[in-house]
Amino acid sequence: MDYKKFVYEQKKRDKALKAKSSQVVVKEIRFGPQTDEHDYEFKRKNAEKFLKEGAKLKAFVFFKGRSIIYKDQGQILLLRLAQDLEEHGKVEAMPVLEGKRMIMFIAPKKKK
Repeated sequence: MDYKKFVYEQKKRDKALKAKSSQVVVKEIRFGPQTDEHDYEFKRKNAEKFLKEGAKLKAFVFFKGRSIIYKDQGQILLLRLAQDLEEHGKVEAMPVLEGKRMIMFIAPKKKK
């Protein structure tokens, strides 16, 4: 009887801890190395919305075929996005080239 009570208490505690924890949502936004101004603005607004909702943002530039020669343009694009979203989020990882993708993470700022 005592052991069953112990197991019951433990399950109850685990359930309470699980209810308090929050899952981190990661939203992705994909750019091309030569993304046009209107497309950039549209994706920036979506990124702003994601950060306001409290989700982390994974922004990346995808290089297809020979477009890998525009690495510098991709990096400039991601840094510009980071600068535009400065008031809504904080850069966790600067742009890094991994294979054919240049990836950057932005976390939402804490609400006061």
